Amino acid sequence: MIDWELAERVAVRVAGREPFAESYHYDSLEPDFTEFSAQAEELVAASTGLRSLAGPARARVVDRPMWINANIASFQRLLRPLIDKFSERLEASSVAPVAKKLAGAEVGMMLGWMSTRVLGQYDLLIIEEENPDEQDIVYYVGPNILALEKLYAFPPREFRLWIALHEVTHRAQFTGVPWMRQHFLSLVEQTMGAVDPDPKRFINALNRIADAIRAGTNPLAEGGLARLVASEEQKEVLDQVSGLMSLLEGHGDVTMDRAGEGLIPSAERFGRVLRQRRQTANGLARLLQQLIGLEAKINQYEQGERFIDEVERAGGVHLLDRAWEGPENLPTIEEIRHPDLWIARLRLAVA
Repeated sequence: MIDWELAERVAVRVAGREPFAESYHYDSLEPDFTEFSAQAEELVAASTGLRSLAGPARARVVDRPMWINANIASFQRLLRPLIDKFSERLEASSVAPVAKKLAGAEVGMMLGWMSTRVLGQYDLLIIEEENPDEQDIVYYVGPNILALEKLYAFPPREFRLWIALHEVTHRAQFTGVPWMRQHFLSLVEQTMGAVDPDPKRFINALNRIADAIRAGTNPLAEGGLARLVASEEQKEVLDQVSGLMSLLEGHGDVTMDRAGEGLIPSAERFGRVLRQRRQTANGLARLLQQLIGLEAKINQYEQGERFIDEVERAGGVHLLDRAWEGPENLPTIEEIRHPDLWIARLRLAVA
């Protein structure tokens, strides 16, 4: 389905060369993130009660090509069931070679652009029998971090601990809540299993895009191209994924600030700058964000934080903690947008 070698070549070319990859400051990143990832684990556990069941976090500082390579490996693992499902049909097609290269170029462009933006990432796609040393890693994209420190005169050690807190919180969510990782992957598998490669679906999606534009609305705002071509079954699962990710992203931002309170005097400024950075894309960059659903992900941070704020205002942190008790307690995307619905549902369950 995808020419992965071409995807990597295109991504590396699009990523370009960040001058800070050659900076003498680069050598300070590895020891700092090793130290701060361990410190962040203790701070996150103390703040949230979530402690990883998978052992200590492993930090790895990477440049853009290394981040691209790691994500291509994750994509290959993620898409393997889909590729297996349609490989025979695709290989029999006369247009398969062209389609594979086109898909590879598209994936490469997306990853190349994202590699210039991302600061950190937790890779949750752990498959124990396949290179376990290359999985369950917290990645930090060194050149991008150095570039922001230089551009905004951020105090490096404060900024690095702040980033580590966010990424380690995500690891605690997926490895400290026993059912979370498997539940998330099952949602992904459900989405993949419902994929229908019928070209009519893409034609219908294009018609919906045109109708939405004529109506004065943004057809890509709710989840990018993937949602537009999704079946009704897939949309239901995508709504579950959106609700879950809004909770996790909002929880990550809230925890990052609370766990670092008193240790990171510049945290408020870091947050303000990065929120502006998320929202200031324009032109082709804005279109790309919308196509791949990244703009919807940006909204997840804000919606998730508002949800947590209202839930804690209604019932304190103990009410929010009920979300970690089981998949049935997770908020839907509708409940994220209207927290009173989730609050009422959880209180009714207790009654």
